[in-house]
Amino acid sequence: MDYEEPRHKRMPADEAYFIVKEILATERTYLKDLEVITVWFRSAVVKEDAMPATLMTLLFSNIDPIYEFHRGFLREVEQRLALWEGPSKAHTKGGHQRIGDILLRNMCQLKEFTSYFQRHDEVLTELEKATKHCKKLEAVYKEFELQKVCYLPLNTFLLKPIQRLLHYRLLLRRLCGHYTPGHHDYADCHDALKAITEVTTTLQHILIRLENLQKLTELQRDLVGVENLIAPGRVEESDNEWSVPHCFTIYAAQKTIVVAASTRLEKEKWMLDLNSAIQAAKSGGDTAPALPGSTVCTRPPRSPNEVSLEQESEDDARGARSSLEGHGQHRANTTVHVCWYRNTSVSRADHSAAVENQLSGYLLRKFKNSHGWQKLWVVFTNFCLFFYKTHQDDYPLASLPLLGYSVSIPREADGIHKDYVFKLQFKSHVYFFRAESKYTFERWMEVIQGASSSAGRAPSIVQDGPQPSSGLEDMVRGKEE
Repeated sequence: MDYEEPRHKRMPADEAYFIVKEILATERTYLKDLEVITVWFRSAVVKEDAMPATLMTLLFSNIDPIYEFHRGFLREVEQRLALWEGPSKAHTKGGHQRIGDILLRNMCQLKEFTSYFQRHDEVLTELEKATKHCKKLEAVYKEFELQKVCYLPLNTFLLKPIQRLLHYRLLLRRLCGHYTPGHHDYADCHDALKAITEVTTTLQHILIRLENLQKLTELQRDLVGVENLIAPGRVEESDNEWSVPHCFTIYAAQKTIVVAASTRLEKEKWMLDLNSAIQAAKSGGDTAPALPGSTVCTRPPRSPNEVSLEQESEDDARGARSSLEGHGQHRANTTVHVCWYRNTSVSRADHSAAVENQLSGYLLRKFKNSHGWQKLWVVFTNFCLFFYKTHQDDYPLASLPLLGYSVSIPREADGIHKDYVFKLQFKSHVYFFRAESKYTFERWMEVIQGASSSAGRAPSIVQDGPQPSSGLEDMVRGKEE
């Protein structure tokens, strides 16, 4: 259905207003993500009596208080923004054109949840153990991940609470950078930034563990026949032994797997991340399952069959995976799925950057050959755009993996005579998206550029991670073709 443009709605021109709108939009998405666990997954395991009581207590006693806190925070932001958008007489003195007081109060309250955040590592680990030992839970888990509401791998949602803290820090930095020190909202925003930075600093090492454990367990689930992936000493250069270029070997418990990257650059990214994982595993000891450093699956080097935007909804994508013969039924929008259909790899550093660059909000979308614009609620996460009719919907209508896409401003030949429009293109597939303001347009360009260009980045971007020791360098040293 084409979107009919309404008469221009008066909106505050201050950039702070649009930053607050971003806080509101992403908070709405975040609450929906939490409900995947607190409402939908809980219902599934209770219905089948599939989860041990101790794990039920561990999981929901940690996630429920966080969910209730953010429900209250969302209501406060919604109410304040409604007043901000109200008649000008209601805020002639700027009393409602502020957000710092709400942010300061809530960021300080988040300090009280530190102990809950610190247990998410245990929750993720125990959930993974339980699915291995309890067949009923494993079956419910796998079935749930195939439901439309679970639009990402289930354990991804367990990382959202700590990742959300990084979003607050990012947006508070933007507010503080926008305001002058004399602005009536600056002091509260500055103090709120200080408070949330204290929390994120405390939890940074936990987030690194969680992200890498989550990615390794996701990869292990999707690599059929590979067990005990989370263990050191498994990688060796193989180009001299095989005629295929860019090879290396992974040694599993009772298997040897030879894999080949698409390009020399991707091979270097893989080996750098794997070296970091091995080093971290050795220094962490046998009891540490999370390895800080993992690159994820890439497709064999051949041209992928591009599927249209509508086909990339979860239902249709499931049917499009016929080329994964013998690999079972894969879940849509796992990293394996995205990398497979874009014939590319994503490094640990790409994932770390993506954590702070999640975004959501309303956009107008137009196809290359259509005339009208369609208004959609759009969520960017996990290198994908997810499309909903409204922010109240429980699951997306369709998704668009962005790896491999280019983002640009429309050219004259495109015939787009509107402001704040960006163009997405992959080969012959072209989509236009229109934002409501300069700030919103720039934010979407920023996050999409970061996601779509990941495949072409040099491995130097991951130099901040743990570096391999000299002995490990000998084990996985590269050989020039």
